[in-house]
Amino acid sequence: MTIVDHELLTALKRLRLGRVALTLPERLVLAEKQSMPIEQLLLLVLTDEISRREASATDNRVRAAGLHPDMRLESWDKSAKVSFDKRLLATLTSLRFLEEHKHIVVLGSVGVGKTFLASALGHLACKHGYGVRFLRADTMLRTLRQSRLDNSRDAEMIALTTVDLLILDDFALEAMTKEESRDVYQLFLERTGRGSMIITSNRDTAEWLAMFDDVLLAQSAVDRFKNAAYDFVIEGESYRPRLKPKLDASAPEPSLARDKTPVHPRKRRQ
Repeated sequence: MTIVDHELLTALKRLRLGRVALTLPERLVLAEKQSMPIEQLLLLVLTDEISRREASATDNRVRAAGLHPDMRLESWDKSAKVSFDKRLLATLTSLRFLEEHKHIVVLGSVGVGKTFLASALGHLACKHGYGVRFLRADTMLRTLRQSRLDNSRDAEMIALTTVDLLILDDFALEAMTKEESRDVYQLFLERTGRGSMIITSNRDTAEWLAMFDDVLLAQSAVDRFKNAAYDFVIEGESYRPRLKPKLDASAPEPSLARDKTPVHPRKRRQ
């Protein structure tokens, strides 16, 4: 195996290209075997670095979004006994809805995989450079309620209305207060035509009206949303049992319990 020269490694680190050394030895071996021109070798090395940086940027966006790391399209269990419009899913995975500032409402009974598929679309958006934020609807409403106490509501609402893709999970589970109804109305109003939302719910959009404190606000907010949203309906058995942890019979006997690995505060999920 080719060893990277110390001076070269130092220079790479000064240029913040230290990770190039991870694949440089094997690239040098490949270049020697194939009598590769220096320009082609340089392109190969730089392409490796671009791929690493893009992957790192995607990981950072996923963490900032609050997405579950395992809820990705490639992890979806295709044997799940649920049904949905696969053609529509293919359209949504093109992310054209983000370019057009359209919304998605993911409807279905408890446990059919609404959160999973909404999160998977969020991961895909992160991969393609979009800013994403994933929140449970009740968490968002509680945060906005608390933000009134420290006069940070405007800043919080700006964050909610300006992110490329806002994912609200379990919307309209219970009736909203007057303030919460106004918050949702403002959110729906300000994101219309400006940014996309994915909302998961056990209730059809027609049932959302009864969850608002104010009928007129409800009609205006829901009408704006549903007329700019794709309806993605999932039917079938609960998907959650497929997410249960399972014992791997082929795995070796577990070792003794270990101490928790310290996590640097800056690396903790926000």
